[in-house]
Formats: sequence, C-alpha cells, structure tokens
Amino acid sequence: MTISAEIEGGADAALATSPTRFGEGVADLYQALLVPLLFEPYASKFVIVAERLKPVSVLEVAAGTGALTRALRARLDPAAEIVATDLSQAMIDVGAPSLTLSRTHWMHADAQNLPFAHAMFDLVICQFGVMFFPDKPKAYGEAKRVLRSGGHFLFSTWDSLAANDFARCVNECLTRLFPSDPPDFLERLPYAYFDPHTIKAQVSSAGFEAVSCDRVTLASVAATAHHVAAAFCKGSPLRGEIESRAPERMSEIVDEVAEQVASRYGGNPNGGMSAFIVAGRVP
Repeated sequence: MTISAEIEGGADAALATSPTRFGEGVADLYQALLVPLLFEPYASKFVIVAERLKPVSVLEVAAGTGALTRALRARLDPAAEIVATDLSQAMIDVGAPSLTLSRTHWMHADAQNLPFAHAMFDLVICQFGVMFFPDKPKAYGEAKRVLRSGGHFLFSTWDSLAANDFARCVNECLTRLFPSDPPDFLERLPYAYFDPHTIKAQVSSAGFEAVSCDRVTLASVAATAHHVAAAFCKGSPLRGEIESRAPERMSEIVDEVAEQVASRYGGNPNGGMSAFIVAGRVP
C-alpha cells in the first residue's frame, strides 16, 4: 500500500478521536510571531541533519504550522514523500495552505497512536514537539513501529529556561506580575525536557540504537521587544494562562513584558537559544 493510500484510509479516524491543543487565534499568532522568532532558525539547522540521511519517505509528527515541513520540502529530494501531522487541527489549518506541493501531505494525527502501518517510513522527525507528549516512551515506540529497518528518528527539544534568554525573561516577568499564581506553561512543558541522560535512556528503551543528544545554540533576533513579548504571551498557550488570570489586561501585560525584554536585550533584541537534537536508528 502506498503512503498516500494509507493516509486516505486513516485520516478520518484520527480526526474523529484526537483533541486539539491550540485554538485558531493562537495558531495564527504562533505562525506570525513565534515561528520566525524560535522555530525557523532551528529548522534551517535541523534540516541539514535530515538531508544527510537522504530519506525518501518522511513522517513529521507535531509539525505545528510547518516551519520544519517547509525547510524539508525545500532541501530534500523532490521525489521524497513528506507526511506532516499534528494533534491540533487549528495548526494544520494555518500551515497546510503554505505548502501544497506534490508529495507533501498534511494530516491530523496523534504521535502516541499513529494511524500508519508498520515500517512505512525511513525517517520520523519532530521539531520541538516531544515535550508535549504525555507518554514519551509510547510516542518513541510508535516512531520505531512505523520506521523501516535502518530508518532514523530525529527530534529536537529545548534546553532549560536558564539557557534560553527570551523565554527566561518572559517567564521571570510574568512571575513578578502574578506572584501568587504565576503562569507556569514555559517551565512546565516546552522547557522541562532537557536532561540528556533521561532523553537518551528513553529513546534507547524504545528500541533505537546509536542514540545521540547534541546541544545546538543559536541566536534569536527580533525587530522589536514587543514582538518577543507578543510572540510568547499571545502566540503560545501562555495566552490562555494569562487570560484566565487577567482577561482584561493582555495588552498591558504584553507592554510590561516588552519593557523588560528591551531593558535586558535592547530595542532590537538578540537573545541566545539552546536546544538538543536527538537521533536514533532502528536496528
């Protein structure tokens, strides 16, 4: 069975059973503000690692609005088939129109319960998504299941908040603004999965060999401090945590966070980022 046929057979079931994580408004702002700030710089590096493997069938999980998907399509062989999936239909709805080339498919799917047969792909890849998987070993097991022998699993995960300037600054500012009940999304999820020993052990336990975990540091550059503040506070799930505490103060809070970013990193802020690229191979 071809990959295209397999997608057509599984898409409806995946859509019917999987919940969404990002609302429509957040997905739009995520793409406009957060993607160029954080995800495009890493996609340009990550795709180099993927290209060296010369994959012909690629499954991307937790693709979001397609920052890495677009980089893959631009760098991989035109004959390579890419299936980009995400748990959030809102993210897919924003990302899919940006990439409609042949041999590129978008699909709603849960990385912990992939709607694909065994050994369909030679690369499974995920950029900054594994942190959100409630059961990471299960997701890693699913990646191995759908990979062919000799196939590769690649993913990236953020280093700690302490190693990521803009995220740390935003988190510290919100903690001061809400001292009795600070929004904790950043430290609870995206920047919470960064211990190399734990990561390598979990990936190895899923059946992968030659597991590596390499730190990659880059710069994040924004035109304005307000862009940084709006990206995190309005273009991520932080938005819901802020609005649940102060529904009428979002603009004011974004302005206060922007002032703090500017005070630390200037009016045209340049901050350091740190993440890990993890790789494993199916025996």
